[in-house]
Amino acid sequence: MPYVENQPPLPRRRPVRGGTVLAAVALAAAGLAGCGGEGGSPPADARPGAAGGSGAASAAPGTAPAGSPAASATARSPQPSGSPRPSGAGTGPLAGKVVVVDPGHNPGNVRHPNEINKLVDVGTHRKECDTTGTSTNDGYSEAEFTLDVSHRLRTLLERQGATVRFTQDADRPFGPCVDERARFGNGSAADAVVSVHADGSAEGNRGFHVILPALVKKGGADTTNIVGPSRELGERIAGNFVRATGGAPSNYVGKGTGLDVREDLGGLNLSTVPKVFIECGNMRDSKDKALLTSSQWRQKAAQGIADGISTYLLG
Repeated sequence: MPYVENQPPLPRRRPVRGGTVLAAVALAAAGLAGCGGEGGSPPADARPGAAGGSGAASAAPGTAPAGSPAASATARSPQPSGSPRPSGAGTGPLAGKVVVVDPGHNPGNVRHPNEINKLVDVGTHRKECDTTGTSTNDGYSEAEFTLDVSHRLRTLLERQGATVRFTQDADRPFGPCVDERARFGNGSAADAVVSVHADGSAEGNRGFHVILPALVKKGGADTTNIVGPSRELGERIAGNFVRATGGAPSNYVGKGTGLDVREDLGGLNLSTVPKVFIECGNMRDSKDKALLTSSQWRQKAAQGIADGISTYLLG
């Protein structure tokens, strides 16, 4: 939709593909430190939502709620996004592993509508460079949320010895574009890439879902080698997210599995290393909002993602 300054993003509809291998009851019961299985891809349907990485909805920058450390995005000592921080790397069970964390959207995107609306090649088609993301109804932005969770996730992974690199840390005016985000993970020779997001759907739509790459081989996109490992990474994150947060998979995407397979996201289509997106909840639902704006819950969310990544990397 056209960019309109200072207008919160409206929920929008997008086609999705469901890819299911996990039952929600198994997720909740076992906590799934990873679960194998096979699943089909039902015909595409439509859903309301503004999951990160597609469309051109706009969000006004808001003030983070009480307890939110969102200001750390600018207050902390700036580190080049592509440079590993020396602290934590080199010792622990994940020593030698490289994890790229991709915080969805950049807080500066809202000030650069022309740049982020520029079309880029995502392999199968052309789409917007990036979007502003969504927000809660009272203005807590997805960009603030994703940076906060990503900082917490980095700390947890570094404690285990992983080298963690960010695609952006509010250290650039806007972006990067979705194709650049994919190239960053590829160029880092990452063992795993996780793109952190929150959705913007209708009231009553609740829960998280993990987006997996579909088998795509068209134009500049070829996901042949990453579909399998990305599914394993996604399953492990989904199971551990349930265990850490005590929440349930999405009731509006993924048919209760917490997993969704998509072929329209450039960040997945152009990746040559295992990569998934996680939509941690719906910012437009009042109950999910209460969780997403809680610093305690965000720590649990980061823990669930970190546990999923570590169990994947350790096999």
